[in-house]
Amino acid sequence: MENIEKLPLFVLYVFLFQLGFSSCLPHLCPKDLALALLEFKKMFVINPFASNFEECEGLSPKTLSWNTSVDCCSWDGVHCEETTSEVIELDLRCSQLQGKFLSNSSIFQLSALKRLDLSMNDFSDSNISPNFGGFSSLTYLDLSYSTFTGQIPSEISNLSKLRSLRIYGYSTGLTLGPHKLGQLLKNLTELRELELSNMGISSTIPPNFSSYLTTLRLPGTQLYGILPERVFHLPNLRLLDLSRNSQLSVSFPITKWNSSASLKDLSLNGVNFTTVPEPMSNFFGPVRLFNENWTQLESLNLQSNFLTGPIPSDVSGFQSLQRLSMSSNSLNGTIPSWISSLPSLKYLDLRNNSFSGQLEEFKSKELFWIDLNKNYLQSPIPNSLLNQENLMFLSLSSNNFSDNLNFSMFSNLSGLGTLNLSYNSFSWADKDQVKSNLLNSLYDLDLRSNLLQGSLPIPPSSIENFYISHNKLSGHIPSTICKLEFLRVLDLASNSLKGAIPPCFGNMSAIEVLDLRYNNLSGTIQTNFSVGNPLRSFNLRGNQLEGKIPRSLINSKRLEVLDLGNNELNDTFPMWLGTLPNLMVLILRSNKLHGPIRTSKTKRLFPQLRIIDISSNGFYGDLPTHLLENFQAMKKVDEDMKIPMYIGDYYYKDSITISSKGMSMELVRIFSMYTVIDLSSNRFEGYIPSVIGNLTSLVLLNLSHNSLEGHIPTSLGSVSALQSLDLSFNKLGGEIPVQLASLTFLGFLSVSHNHLVGCIPSGNQFATFQSGSFEGNDELRGFPISKDCGGRGHGHVPQSTTPSALDDQEEDSGFEISWEAVLMGYGCGLIIGISIIYIMSSIRKPIQLFRMIAEWEHKVITMRKKKKVARQVRYSTLTLH
Repeated sequence: MENIEKLPLFVLYVFLFQLGFSSCLPHLCPKDLALALLEFKKMFVINPFASNFEECEGLSPKTLSWNTSVDCCSWDGVHCEETTSEVIELDLRCSQLQGKFLSNSSIFQLSALKRLDLSMNDFSDSNISPNFGGFSSLTYLDLSYSTFTGQIPSEISNLSKLRSLRIYGYSTGLTLGPHKLGQLLKNLTELRELELSNMGISSTIPPNFSSYLTTLRLPGTQLYGILPERVFHLPNLRLLDLSRNSQLSVSFPITKWNSSASLKDLSLNGVNFTTVPEPMSNFFGPVRLFNENWTQLESLNLQSNFLTGPIPSDVSGFQSLQRLSMSSNSLNGTIPSWISSLPSLKYLDLRNNSFSGQLEEFKSKELFWIDLNKNYLQSPIPNSLLNQENLMFLSLSSNNFSDNLNFSMFSNLSGLGTLNLSYNSFSWADKDQVKSNLLNSLYDLDLRSNLLQGSLPIPPSSIENFYISHNKLSGHIPSTICKLEFLRVLDLASNSLKGAIPPCFGNMSAIEVLDLRYNNLSGTIQTNFSVGNPLRSFNLRGNQLEGKIPRSLINSKRLEVLDLGNNELNDTFPMWLGTLPNLMVLILRSNKLHGPIRTSKTKRLFPQLRIIDISSNGFYGDLPTHLLENFQAMKKVDEDMKIPMYIGDYYYKDSITISSKGMSMELVRIFSMYTVIDLSSNRFEGYIPSVIGNLTSLVLLNLSHNSLEGHIPTSLGSVSALQSLDLSFNKLGGEIPVQLASLTFLGFLSVSHNHLVGCIPSGNQFATFQSGSFEGNDELRGFPISKDCGGRGHGHVPQSTTPSALDDQEEDSGFEISWEAVLMGYGCGLIIGISIIYIMSSIRKPIQLFRMIAEWEHKVITMRKKKKVARQVRYSTLTLH
């Protein structure tokens, strides 16, 4: 009976226990939401390049953990509400997703989402769906750097609970559309962070920002009009970045800023200061910007603002300033002591100005980035700068420093990664003290264009990029340099190094660039390049090398640039190089190469070749028609190239030397759209093949100083990009084709000293050519050599003639002109012409060139950073926005 009475208590106990236990158990993810997420996953492939950002290093694709055997609330990137198991957070940042983001994506079934991060993926130019506006509970939305394109839908303004909105585009892909910035923000009254970057907003800045706003970042968004003064009075504003809006007029309030007490980061580079008087001292002095007590400001960016004059010496109130950039202005005078006295300074960028005098000692012990490139600063280097344990980047390039160097003076810079002392007058204090056991974190050392003498120093073992060209180094290249296992770029050009090229270069596992041009190197090229080597650029121009072109170059499948010009190589034409899939530049000029260029059975040779210069050799026979037919890269603009690029990478831009009549100049960067054929000063004969007219993107053609016969092919009129044509000193007959008059970009023409007859075509560019372009053709008439252009008369020359008088004239002329020479006179026209042709033929619609270049620059730098450079950039996240 007693047990029966206790039964209700026992049942109650069990019930309460089960109730409590069940409340502790997590609710399972609703099946429909799990299916929606899996359906979303199926829409994309995993591609590491889709999240190739420095911020994504080491992160794995989060959707790899998504499968039906695990509750979806446990999946990576998925967070559920504890009681209902509704998915409230989805973080797919850096998940390597690639594919189209559909407007009706299953992700929109997650109606309870409060936080959504899809940044740093590749959604393949998808439009941002209006359905994003249906997440009524959303407080955080990040769609940055995920290749969305088109208009930002107005439905985004329905997200009334949104506290953070981040959308970063790629310059031209995103626009705000017709609803303007003010309309987008009209309901977003809870916003704390607004970051819209690199897109076409093309709007004025509205005054109706949320008073809660702490971050306002709108760089590169084509804003215009006047910045409302109310922005400076937002009480909680900590970061203001309006950079790269050149049509935005900024006028600082006369009254005290309400935000001055909270503002920590101010970036106004590239805007239009309407109230900045000249000189610069008035800007820094008693008015506007610096009449407040800026004790909280940590970062100030005023670069690229056309500021002039000196910085005043009496500025105060910046005791918290950590990052200061005033680069790319026209500031002059000395760098004032208040800058070097900043106690917390970490980042200083004053490059591209006209500062002079000596640097003062720095008070801060926390410096990690100093860039004073391109000024007129003088020695000595401050001792305080050489005792910065945290310093990662130091550039004193292009100044007037003349210190005596030895590496031990930098021994306290234990974290230094980049040291750039180029374009100064440094010399060695004691070359014997150059030790490789110092600066073991250094990976980028630039000593170009100084007064360094003696033997070649061996840099630290950590080095990746070593530039020491344009000095006075002598002696042999030591083979110990081959022990630098991380070395990617070795630039020893324009010194007085002698002897043989070390054969061990071919065994260096990381080497991508070998630039040994303009030295006194001799002997044969004994370097044996191993299979799979990463060599991209090999430049031996202007030495005394003999023998044959090394056959082991066939193993350099990544080779893009090969310059062996101006040596004494004795070989036949290296048709075998045509199998290299990436070769773009081949320069073999001024050697002792010889023989005919024979037909090859191999098809698709030289598929990427854009520049070939084999002039001033001993080649003979017919022009290589089969070779010209293979030049696919010269037949059309590369549709895969989003914008024009330079040949090279982030660390090294390839260059070529151009010459004319004994004068030479260096093109320090090769435009990837230069398309050049120079076969001049050989012994080619026969006809000019008509297939040359298929090379429609050809820019420069030089066939001069050969023994070519026949007519000038009319097909040359189809080479619409042609800017320079030199057919002089041959045996060509017939008339000048009237089709050449249609070449509207033709800036240089020489058909002199041939057997041409008839009338010179008139109109377009032919009206600009001088008589020297046509001299030495006795039966040629018309402007500019004569006014008479009647009948042919009796002097019609057969199309194939070989008078000995012309041969004698060739030998005695002493005249030399090459495709390079044309660039000296027509450099500007060349670049402008190429750009115009590219725009018309490739994209077929008007677009601003600077926007194209901005897009390329962002993508190239992002895709080509290495890990150590990424580490450096990681610190630069502290830098100016």
